[in-house]
Formats: sequence, structure tokens, C-alpha cells
Amino acid sequence: MSDLLEILMIVSFGASWPMNLIKSIKTKSTQGKSLAFLILIFAGYICGIAAKLLAPPFKWYVMFFYVLNLSMVGADIIIYAINYRREKRHR
Repeated sequence: MSDLLEILMIVSFGASWPMNLIKSIKTKSTQGKSLAFLILIFAGYICGIAAKLLAPPFKWYVMFFYVLNLSMVGADIIIYAINYRREKRHR
């Protein structure tokens, strides 16, 4: 039961990332974004993954959602950097 609740928590956190990524790609802007926030979330997911790796038994179905969210936040950081450079060139 605790695994299910943890998955639901991670899915709830991760549900907004695809929309956030699409918005960043469409607007080509860093407005309303915080790089520090994105990095903090990224670090949090890394810590969650490390905790799962250190606490046997390994549960791939929980880890899948951590890695999925980590990859979306990582993509958002990359898009932020691209948009930041674009904005800097056009100033």
C-alpha cells in the first residue's frame, strides 16, 4: 500500500511537467521560471532515487516514476538554458 501511495505522490508531482515543458518550448521564454527551483527539484529526485537504491528490496515500478520525473525536470533545465541564451542574444 505504501508503494502505491508513493507512486501516486510522484505521479501527482510529475503530472505538471509535460505541460510545463510544452509551454517553455512554445513561448521560448524563461519568464516565470526559476533555475534555482528546477535544480532543487532535480536534486530532490536524485536523492529519492538514491534512497530507493539504498533501501532493499529494489522496486523498479517505483523507480520508474522517479526516473521519469527526473528526466522531465532535466529536459526543462535544458530548455531553460536554450531559452535563456536565446533571450540574451535578442537583448
